[in-house]
Parts: sequence; structure tokens; C-alpha cells
Amino acid sequence: MKQDAETISLPQALAPDIPCRKYIDGKWEQISLSVPKEMAFTIYINNQELVTILCTPFKLNCLVLGYLLAEGIITEPKDVASMRVCEEDNLADVKLNRSDFVLPLKRILTSGCGGGTSLGVDMGAANIKTDIRVAPKQLLHLMRHMLERAKLYSLTGGVHTSALCDNKEVIVLGEDIGRHNTLDKIVGECFLRKIPTMNKILLTSGRISSEMALKVAKMQVPVVASLTSPTEKAVTLAHDFDITLAGYTRGTHFTVYTRPDRLGAGPG
Repeated sequence: MKQDAETISLPQALAPDIPCRKYIDGKWEQISLSVPKEMAFTIYINNQELVTILCTPFKLNCLVLGYLLAEGIITEPKDVASMRVCEEDNLADVKLNRSDFVLPLKRILTSGCGGGTSLGVDMGAANIKTDIRVAPKQLLHLMRHMLERAKLYSLTGGVHTSALCDNKEVIVLGEDIGRHNTLDKIVGECFLRKIPTMNKILLTSGRISSEMALKVAKMQVPVVASLTSPTEKAVTLAHDFDITLAGYTRGTHFTVYTRPDRLGAGPG
């Protein structure tokens, strides 16, 4: 797979500081704050317009590959003949090693911040089989580690963050205005770096929706934890795919909705 190099640097994801006024303890003060950039980014496949994603211009090459993997358009590196990411033109031009690619007719607007879109194709998710166990204190430690490494979030507070971890540390981090985009960026970076996602731990700052749960299932990640809550359908899917799903993971506590035994809570 040939690919134009993308310089992955934090400044490209930030807009110029914005002057504003802050009210605190009965007083106003003039300050300048960083805010994340937002762009409408279009992916072309074999010269056909596939989808436009609202995203943060950071790790765009990972976002493209992760999205194509999540939608089942590619499955391995040899599927991609070339990829050109052009931030100036807000597009990615991907050439596949197949000439018979047909644009999917069905598109689903997802619940994600940043206007997530699914093409409604079979994502290839399957039940997860694993012997992984994670100590509660370790899960909380990993969440703190993710937040410490979330540079864009610490600067702006206006993005979501997700992290793929093993039992010891954060391996890959994804930040974006869209929750779904953070997972696609992680999948794409793992694809580029040949890091398996199977049997890992997925942490995220955002709500776990059904679309997020399906992405996690396809990644074959058995444990997922969020700073906030899951939706009802996400809990159902986590149960169906045998995923341990935890919410409100912060400080010294979390709540487990499915497969609590992996976190030492016994069956339930």
C-alpha cells in the first residue's frame, strides 16, 4: 500500500486561540482559549465519492483506514493500492486493488457527535471468547492514564478521547470531535502499525451507543469502559457479543452492566 506521508502533530488539530471573557468569583477576566478545528472531510474510493465525515484534522490517514475497515470495504493492507490524504482540499483519495467496487446504497446517520455515518454493511462482528481479567484498580488506573495522555482534550476540552490498552498501559490513542471517529482512528493506526486489537481493553470518554458497541465487537475487544453511560441497545449488544461493559469509570468507582466477572465482581 503506497501512501502519502502525514505529519501527525497536535497544532494541525487546533484553531487559532480565540479571545473570550471568563467569569469567576464575581469578576471578569480577558483570556484566550484553544478550540479544536472541525472539518468536513470527504473520502473518495476509485474516484467515487463515498462519504463526508465531520472530524478533527488529526491522524486523518488513520481515520480513513479505520473507517474503511469498520465498514468492511477493506480487510487487509493489500486491498489498498494507494491513499492520498489532502487536508488543504479536505479529502482522501483511495485507490483499491479492485475495479468492481460499487458504492453502498444504504447509509445510516449515527448518533455520534461529528455527524457519524454508517454505510449499513455487514461489519463482521462476532462473539468474543477470551480469558482476560482486569483488576478494578487497574481499569481505573488506565482511565487516568488515558486522560493524562489526551493532549488535545487537555488543551480544548472540546473533543472525545478513546484508548486501546493492554493490562499495563495505553497502546494507541484517538482524539476527535466525533466519538465514532476516535475508534476508527485507533483501528486505522493499529492497521498501519500491525497492532492486533483482539483481547485488549478499550476506554472512551464518550457515551457507548449501539454503533460504538458494534465497532468494539468487530475489534474483538472484550472489555470496554466509558467515563459516561451506555445506551440500552449498547448494553444488549454487549451482552449478545459477550463484552464486559462498564460506565461512569472515574475516580475510584465504575458501574458494570455486563460480564462483571472479568473485573472480579463474580457472575451476573
